[in-house]
Amino acid sequence: MKLNVTSLDNKEVGSVDLADEVFALPEIRRDILARMVNWQLAKRRSGTHKTKGISEIRGTTKKPWRQKGTGRARQGSLRSPQFRGGATIFGPVVRSHEFGLQKKVRRLALKTALTAKQKDGKLVILDKAAVPEATTHSLATQFQTFVAHHV
Repeated sequence: MKLNVTSLDNKEVGSVDLADEVFALPEIRRDILARMVNWQLAKRRSGTHKTKGISEIRGTTKKPWRQKGTGRARQGSLRSPQFRGGATIFGPVVRSHEFGLQKKVRRLALKTALTAKQKDGKLVILDKAAVPEATTHSLATQFQTFVAHHV
């Protein structure tokens, strides 16, 4: 399969052969794409949320009132979760949200995404040799005009 190579001036520079095993899969696997997106988003999460447990609360360890004779329920600490300012039971802890995804699944997801873009006609190959000056500002402005023509 052939695809045209385009410069940032929106002119065709040449063409390139695309491998059918990457850019022409027989079916678009939306389930694989969803797994890949969830994997990427889970890896990106910071996981720095946290609440204090009962051992991390500041305060006294003294028993708030005696065990019997007050008519109130027995209590052992003011750090307990039923008191204002007390601990949170089973609250969030600092952890990593990432999970494993097999390399085969990751490769298949990339092939599926490339195939989907190619079938929709949204796959564009840019020629890097056609860029006269490689400053960030010039590339950004050229790329914005290029995207405006292709969207």
